[in-house]
Amino acid sequence: MDRRNGIGAWGENQAAKYLKKQGYRILERNFSCRFGEIDLIVADRTYLIFVEVKLRKSAAVARAAEFVDFRKQSRLRTTAELWLSQRETELQPRFDVVEIYAPAGEQTKNPIIHHLEDAFQ
Repeated sequence: MDRRNGIGAWGENQAAKYLKKQGYRILERNFSCRFGEIDLIVADRTYLIFVEVKLRKSAAVARAAEFVDFRKQSRLRTTAELWLSQRETELQPRFDVVEIYAPAGEQTKNPIIHHLEDAFQ
């Protein structure tokens, strides 16, 4: 695994731990198909949530969520539609972004995490 994948996996692990502490159930990690990849798929009692994790050292240039542009959102929606077509659920789908700010990368002891619910509006 190269360094970039390592830090990406670290960020996704941080997001998964955070979401578990908030009461979400982790259903799947790194679902991928020809349309794209969804970092985390989680659920609570009401929602089935497709989560995009964005890891940055800081928000100095832009907030991490700003990197989830229209094209990325479109790919995530299409990927989520495929996932949903293969599974039955009564839960309402939702798209969230989890921003993680880790100034020292994987060495960051207490990354700052922001959970943006219903981020694609």
